[in-house]
Amino acid sequence: MNILIFGGGAVGLGLARSLITAGNDVTIIDVEPTVIALKEKGIVQTGVLGEFSIQPGAFKVYDTLEKIDDVKIDYICVCIKSYLSETIAKVLKQYEHKTGTCPIVLFQNGWGNAEQFIQYFDKERIFNARVMTGYIKPGLHHVDITVHADAIHMGSLYGGDTKKLLSLASELTKGGMPAEVTEQVSKDIWAKMLYNCALNPLGAIFNVPYGELGKSEYTKAIMNNIFSEIFETMHKAGYSTHYNTAEDYIDVFYSRLLPSTGEHRSSMLQDIQAKRRTEIDALNGAVVTLAKQHGVRTPVNEVMTSLIKFIEEGYVGK
Repeated sequence: MNILIFGGGAVGLGLARSLITAGNDVTIIDVEPTVIALKEKGIVQTGVLGEFSIQPGAFKVYDTLEKIDDVKIDYICVCIKSYLSETIAKVLKQYEHKTGTCPIVLFQNGWGNAEQFIQYFDKERIFNARVMTGYIKPGLHHVDITVHADAIHMGSLYGGDTKKLLSLASELTKGGMPAEVTEQVSKDIWAKMLYNCALNPLGAIFNVPYGELGKSEYTKAIMNNIFSEIFETMHKAGYSTHYNTAEDYIDVFYSRLLPSTGEHRSSMLQDIQAKRRTEIDALNGAVVTLAKQHGVRTPVNEVMTSLIKFIEEGYVGK
């Protein structure tokens, strides 16, 4: 298959490595420094899912869609930061004459990304993927997988035909990145929202791995309040997850989810350390926005959002 990966960050490189290993033709789109590194050094993957080295020339990499080959693309995998969703949707629409009408799968954190894409594409083309794998990027061509908690889950928020995703899931799995197709991707995304909204901002603010946050009664109290606010917001907005109540989720979170990823440092912490914009708007910020639409108070999520925004202001400005 011919697969276009928009974004050569940690997730994009992890997907690319798996798909290339499975024998697919992969094209990566990213900015020039990453493009140069990938052309010169290929892709290196280390970590819990194994060590691999993809040689330069085994895949294509460009800094613009204008340069891609005129071939039928089977899937577009979007692996960019959530705050760039609308920008990338516009770019893909501009070059639709080259990319065709294949499924667009969003491998992104947070809530609200699909809403940006359906402004420009039919709902049936847009699919979401929930990724429960922890990545760091030691170099522009190097992805290190620190945690793998579950298979990638892919599906549609809008009733699209999920059978269209079976080939992609199969190829990812064949290449060493387990993936499944689901009819409940909305529930999966909200489960990950609970996890990320509690751990990412606190881990970033205090510069600690996830596991440290479960050792203090103070941080546990903050996280429990985040969970309660998200459950109330989610239910008022008509969404659900795999757990009926915040209490049900809290039991699983502390007994199973947190211990399995305790050593991981969040992508938000990595962004702050690199002085990059974070994805807070698609995480706690998205909860706050949705809550206001449905008359729910979310003071703890508001504070988390404001604290991260304050840190961002110190290096990106207002």
